[in-house]
Amino acid sequence: MAVALKTMPLLRPVAGVRLAAASAGIRKTARDDLMLIELAPGSTCAALFTRNAFCAAPVSVARQHLLSAAPRLLLTNAGNANAGTGEAGVHAAQTCCGAAADVLGCESTEVLPFSTGVIGEPLPVTKLVAALPQAVKQLRAEGWNAAAQAIMTTDTVPKGASRQVVTPAGPIVITGIAKGAGMIRPDMATMLAYLATDAAVPTALLQTCLAAAVDRSFNRITIDGDTSTNDACVLAASGHGPVRINSRDKLYGAFCEAVNEVCLELAQAIVRDGEGATKFVTVVVDQGRSEQECLRVAYTIAHSPLVKTALFASDPNWGRILAAVGRAGISELALDGVMIYLDDVCIVRHGGRADDYTEEAGQRVMKQDELTIRVSLGRGDADACVWTTDLSYDYVKINAEYRT
Repeated sequence: MAVALKTMPLLRPVAGVRLAAASAGIRKTARDDLMLIELAPGSTCAALFTRNAFCAAPVSVARQHLLSAAPRLLLTNAGNANAGTGEAGVHAAQTCCGAAADVLGCESTEVLPFSTGVIGEPLPVTKLVAALPQAVKQLRAEGWNAAAQAIMTTDTVPKGASRQVVTPAGPIVITGIAKGAGMIRPDMATMLAYLATDAAVPTALLQTCLAAAVDRSFNRITIDGDTSTNDACVLAASGHGPVRINSRDKLYGAFCEAVNEVCLELAQAIVRDGEGATKFVTVVVDQGRSEQECLRVAYTIAHSPLVKTALFASDPNWGRILAAVGRAGISELALDGVMIYLDDVCIVRHGGRADDYTEEAGQRVMKQDELTIRVSLGRGDADACVWTTDLSYDYVKINAEYRT
């Protein structure tokens, strides 16, 4: 159940970028499960990957390939994560890269592999390789929507976003797609996301821009506190548009702001489509001594099963939020300076229940599909924000039956 998630917006084609979706028969159901993104020669590329020590084979291969060549093709399969598969998994990813390179007419190191799905199962290489020729024939500039659908796993809707930046040299187009609904706790970004622009941007500037955008978007979302083995976020610049960005000037700032907006829209769409989610919850912590301590409190609240189940029940059981703040590990926390709100309703003031708080007021907020939990620590000027969901019956059902 997606929470107030709009239908796929208009996704603008990006000059120098083509996409395709095809069925390789990897998934149990008959649907597209193979996705290609072709980048024009001369494109630059930035990428971030999971920090999970058990990173998937395609993550290892993609990292290696990025060190030796500029990518020409991003190859993604759904239905099988190719994670926890050891050297055999690495060989499988390399084999798929080689086959794709042969079909496209490039070097195997110019292919970046990505996978999503069940962990621990061998990648069905034969099926994937057999589908590549037809997939390459279907590459087209307008393929963003089909590509977004092909990478879905437990997602209920495809996710995409576009921005256009008007500059004196001409417009810059930025378009992105993402998948993710469960196993979401950013340690980079627990999902797959692909963004592209027609601007010409040097790799170093592109990487700086992506890292900053991810830190304020994909690295601020959580569904269940689990970091995936397969996380990846890619930003490619084809250079086929009218704009050249060569320094950190105002033009670069405008470009980065648009990338930030696309990443934030995609990240929040992942939360809204969280497995079994019925509520979209913003957790704001302010008046902290540092951003990190604010994030620690925010994530302690967002990951609390007791808070999340109270959210699902629309129960203003504010004691659970209070307890989460108290166990977040903030040293020398002066309790009488802490204030906690549900939207505009103050529930805790001076270390206890606010004098003017009523259960009816709390209930009103908790019944909303979207709400904000705000904690003011009363000890500094730092703040941080994360986005999360409730924890429903459907989340348990989806994950209990994930492999069946």
